[in-house]
Amino acid sequence: MSGAPGTPPAGDGTPEAGASEDGAPPPPGRRFPRSVFARGDEPDVRFTLANERTFLAWIRTSLALLAAGIALEALDLPVQRGLGLAASLIFLALGTLLPLQAWWSWVRVEQALRMGRALPSPRMAAPLALGTLVAGVLVLVGLLVP
Repeated sequence: MSGAPGTPPAGDGTPEAGASEDGAPPPPGRRFPRSVFARGDEPDVRFTLANERTFLAWIRTSLALLAAGIALEALDLPVQRGLGLAASLIFLALGTLLPLQAWWSWVRVEQALRMGRALPSPRMAAPLALGTLVAGVLVLVGLLVP
């Protein structure tokens, strides 16, 4: 598989990401978290970068949920007070917990990549979907009920 135009093909002696000039990866004790990098083989850098992008997507989702929770309370929206507050609290709780899911998922996926195991599924996907659904229904009902 060739790289992007203008990039040298693999195996030409160019050090990989995180590798020293002589091509050797950094010692496991120098990378954080050690519990992830001390075991297994170095995976293809594309998979590691995809895992990092997924981590960042979870963080962006967390920020969006926090913004939704704050907006429901800070803006003068025509949502029934109790229902708006309940939806806001759900959004804030999910947005606060999601960075933990992001970190935990990144660690689990990176370990699976390094050990050659099947990739684990995200454990917060179902609670996130359910919580977002419930908060959305609360907002909808709060808008429709006088």
